[in-house]
Amino acid sequence: MVRVQVPATTANMGPGFDTLGMALKLYNIIEIEETSGDLVIDVEGDGADLIPRDQGNIVYIAAARVFKLRGYSPAGLRIKIINNIPLARGLGSSASAIVGGLVGANIISGSQLSEKELLNMAVDLEGHPDNVAPALLGGIVVSTTDDGEVKYCKIDPPVKLKCVVAVPDFQLSTKLAREVLPQSISISDAVFNIGRTAMLVTALIKQDFSLLSTAMEDRIHQPYRANLIPGMKKVFAAARLAGARGITLSGAGPTLIAFCDDNTNLVASVMKKTFGESGIRVRVMTLEPNPVGAVAFNLMK
Repeated sequence: MVRVQVPATTANMGPGFDTLGMALKLYNIIEIEETSGDLVIDVEGDGADLIPRDQGNIVYIAAARVFKLRGYSPAGLRIKIINNIPLARGLGSSASAIVGGLVGANIISGSQLSEKELLNMAVDLEGHPDNVAPALLGGIVVSTTDDGEVKYCKIDPPVKLKCVVAVPDFQLSTKLAREVLPQSISISDAVFNIGRTAMLVTALIKQDFSLLSTAMEDRIHQPYRANLIPGMKKVFAAARLAGARGITLSGAGPTLIAFCDDNTNLVASVMKKTFGESGIRVRVMTLEPNPVGAVAFNLMK
């Protein structure tokens, strides 16, 4: 049996739409075991009743992709998913499933695929690299694709960075969150985001938190998604007043994530209270960035 621990991720980080992502210290556990029987999938944890237990399961789909590429045919599989990352909340739950399936199946089939090959396969399954790259590699990852191949650069997260994560009690599908986005944007908005993204990457490398409030501003996706998340703009303003260095939509949402170096308890309390004023219940967590990506334990030995 192979056990894979895969971190949650936050994508975009404000202006870095589909290009920036960071791993967080919250994990899903994927166990894959080759058997002599049929496919058996067990799921426990957050949203367990919503996760398919057949060949439509994304962990199985990812694993099957590896087996097909390697020409490996297990007689049967037992997959167990311990789900701690909230489903459809913008914290990379699908990315963790994809990465867990790929990494686990690679070990079972002989560990012949490189990290780079696994990353390319993950992006092919997910559609974009912003979540799967940090889920696999850890840290903060700047990524893009070039002729079907992922190019990336990993940055170590600032030591003092803390993330206050407010998870609303409703799901928001990535598909819906993308449907509200415009097909084109103005040059001024493009320049706005290019400048903010460059500043954000620089601020993170230099660990200059004073730049984060400006650097995490965005005009490409958040203004259009705000209508899908009641109270979002008010929570942004309240978190900044409470001491958050920057705040953004996590991935496609509806989770909001505030970057802090201090005042995490106050920021968490204010975010929860402000969401409540719009009738939205939230679970609030304070998480640290995770410099480590997917970790596998080969229990077959």
